[in-house]
Amino acid sequence: MGEVVGIPRALLYYHYYPMWKVFFESLGGTVVTSGETTRAVLDAGIKVTVDEACLPIKVFHGHVLALAGKCDYVFVPRLVSVERRAFTCPKFMGLPDMIRCNCRDIPRIIDSCINLSRTTREYIHAVYSTGRMFTGSVLRILAAHNRAKAALARYTRYIESGMTPDEAMAVMGIAPPCDEPAHRAVAAASSLPGASEAVRGSGRVVVGLVGHPYVIYDPFVSMNVIRRLREMGASVVTADMLPAAITEREAARFPKRVFWTLGRRLLGAGFHFLRSGTVHGCLHMRAFTCGPESLIGEILERESARRRDVPFATITVDEHTGEAGVITRLEAFIDVVTRRRKP
Repeated sequence: MGEVVGIPRALLYYHYYPMWKVFFESLGGTVVTSGETTRAVLDAGIKVTVDEACLPIKVFHGHVLALAGKCDYVFVPRLVSVERRAFTCPKFMGLPDMIRCNCRDIPRIIDSCINLSRTTREYIHAVYSTGRMFTGSVLRILAAHNRAKAALARYTRYIESGMTPDEAMAVMGIAPPCDEPAHRAVAAASSLPGASEAVRGSGRVVVGLVGHPYVIYDPFVSMNVIRRLREMGASVVTADMLPAAITEREAARFPKRVFWTLGRRLLGAGFHFLRSGTVHGCLHMRAFTCGPESLIGEILERESARRRDVPFATITVDEHTGEAGVITRLEAFIDVVTRRRKP
């Protein structure tokens, strides 16, 4: 067995885990993940971070601490930019430094710097410098990267078909251990309608869910928002289930280009849900103290108030959020959507 790489099950894990897993395993490494988010994981993260940090950052610290003693390395990439002329959250850029400063007795950090804001040069350098930690073969690193990109493309197709990340990973056979057996997740995913099919649906209420993946897909952080909406009889379409062409086109309606990659995607998805008539209600779930998302939420609230076609609600979560309160808000929201729904 090769070197063991630990991947925290938080933040952009929900976007890139299949890619990261295939890359490291193709180089002979073994990939392990932290467990699901729990109160204990969150409390551990809260103890080592500053109060001003957002909930997802506190959760991430907890997951890194949970990997102590379970791996040789912990993968904490420095994600500066994943596309031209756009950037990620500043906290992502400084995440390796925060982890080194706040977390003690953890494995060595792999802090590959990903910056595609201008050219691919830095990204290519990051790929090869990371790969050389496992092999000296340039061809093997290139092959691993190509397999990783193919895995990410396949994963993206599953998400756009209407699956959540956990369901897509289960179908791909790479889902980490979780409370729900993988075969149940596969069965649930195989019966889901695609994002476009959910809109045409069979008479069910369709809810457009806007929120960062590390908020809405983490069952603990979101209070199981997707499962609860489904149990209430709604089909759920998230921003990630929309093709990038749609979110880019809709986000371009805003007078100024949003230079946060995830923020622009959420803005485009929100505009699509509010303008296209493809959903019966739009729900925005955000983390308290997230600056970029506060701005995106304000824009969507004003767009909803201006159009008044689609019921819109915002739920903000932090470490003090109670499950009962979220359930009550969801029930009230679904009740409003059902009453407003056109026959």
